[in-house]
Amino acid sequence: MANPQKAKGDRAELEAARFITDLLGLKEPARRRLGAGRTNAAGGDVGDIDGVPGHVVQVANWADAAAAARQKPPEAAQQAVNLGVPHSVTLVRFRGGKWVVVITIEQWIRYLRLIWRF
Repeated sequence: MANPQKAKGDRAELEAARFITDLLGLKEPARRRLGAGRTNAAGGDVGDIDGVPGHVVQVANWADAAAAARQKPPEAAQQAVNLGVPHSVTLVRFRGGKWVVVITIEQWIRYLRLIWRF
C-alpha cells in the first residue's frame, strides 16, 4: 500500500501545477518534477513544480499549514540556489483548499527591487 502522506503530497502538487498553468496562462504547462527529493546533479533538492521560469516552486499540503508556512520558504530559497534560479515561492494549502503563496522577507525584498528597479 502506498504511503498516504506521499499520495496527499502528489495530489497537491498536481493541483498546484494545474492552477499555476491556468492562472499564468502558460503555453507549456507547469508540471510536477518527477522523483522523490528531486535533486540536481550536485545532490540538492530543486523544488516540486517545473515550468515557471526563474523560479523554484515548493508545494506544502500539511495538516499544520502554519508549520509549513514557517519551514518551507527557507527550504525553497535553498532549492533556488541549488537549481541556479533567482526566485522561489512556497504554495501552502490550507484547510478547505485555499492556497497561499508564502515567501521569506528576503524573497519579498528581491521582488520589490525588481518591480521598483533599484
